[in-house]
Amino acid sequence: MSAEMKTSELQSIKQRYNIVGNCEALNHALDVALQVAPTDLSVLIIGESGVGKEIIPRVIHDNSPRKREKYFAINCGSIPEGTIDSELFGHVKGSFTGAINDSPGYFGVANKGTLFLDEVGELPLATQARLLRVLESGEYIPVGGTEIRKTDVRIVAATNVNIRQAISEGRFREDLYYRLNSIPIQMPPLRERGEDIVLLFRLFALQMAEKYKMDRVVLDEQAKQMLMRYKWPGNVRQLKNITEQISILSPERNITPDILSRFIPQDQETTQLATIHKEGDHSFENEREILYKILFELRGNVNDMRREMGALKKQIEEVQNGGKHVAAETLPTTQIAPIQPIQPIQPIAPALVDAEAEEYIEPEKEPENLNLNDLSKQMLEKALELNNGNRKKAAQKLGISDRTLYRRLKQYGLDK
Repeated sequence: MSAEMKTSELQSIKQRYNIVGNCEALNHALDVALQVAPTDLSVLIIGESGVGKEIIPRVIHDNSPRKREKYFAINCGSIPEGTIDSELFGHVKGSFTGAINDSPGYFGVANKGTLFLDEVGELPLATQARLLRVLESGEYIPVGGTEIRKTDVRIVAATNVNIRQAISEGRFREDLYYRLNSIPIQMPPLRERGEDIVLLFRLFALQMAEKYKMDRVVLDEQAKQMLMRYKWPGNVRQLKNITEQISILSPERNITPDILSRFIPQDQETTQLATIHKEGDHSFENEREILYKILFELRGNVNDMRREMGALKKQIEEVQNGGKHVAAETLPTTQIAPIQPIQPIQPIAPALVDAEAEEYIEPEKEPENLNLNDLSKQMLEKALELNNGNRKKAAQKLGISDRTLYRRLKQYGLDK
């Protein structure tokens, strides 16, 4: 194909799917999509959130031999983990509550067609194993079923997560990654598309003007430069939102840098949206460090207790040998398990942490374990110290519930 024909075909595709822009990276992504469309190879589209990854699978399907068959776009991150297998692979009647009929699932109804799996990095590991089998053999078993079914589905997947990192953290199967990644397509972020940013602004402004019967907002030259300097962490989606805001809220139709600065964040260098970290949302490095410290201190304290118990036993033996009728075996003693080597702490479910921690540090039904109560008090004091007195954080680091922490604090007189 000549360069002229190639350019003509790309322009035709852009017009058909309302794609705006002429940057080289975007043209390359569309070109790869057109080349891979006639095949049945799996495609993995990689790009940040909001770059328009959903356009590529539509281009692939519409230019493939499957174009007259069904096409389904599925957002894997929006389907609850408990129902994702049923949604994808179907289920048999009675396999779970609410399964009043058989369901073929997407792989059944999309036979001969194309499935677009958006946010594929969000799939649970068990579902990833099922998906791998379909990619390798075209076979799958519905939820609750025993009969193997066959399907002929073209898979196009997309992700905005770092799959390599997800693999290293055990959240994504490496073999599935290579299966999906037969043909990778990289969608460029908006900040790398140069003058495409201005063209997109013009398109969105025109759409708003036509929809709401208003004058179109227009950027002056300085505002255009300001728009292209901004890093656009939300990509095309963010640009569209800001254009709509300006169209509705700005009384001036000629947009200057001063007006534009009221609608875009002042930090022009950032390339990431602000992230709110949820509990249990990261790699447990801080928790692991604190727990290591507590466990090392615990081991030292238990060793001290052993020495004290040894000295007490020796004193009892000396009293017995001195003629006193005191039976050592009748005295309360504390049974201490042998110290085990500290193993790397693996992330586990909060409920399990709570159960194990309470089982260990709540020996209230064994009045003879007075020294262990002292040790529990020391651990609470240390956890509070490490967290600057924040009780909620201290409970999280110890792996116990807030209620258990408050009960222990009251018991040891630390709730003042």
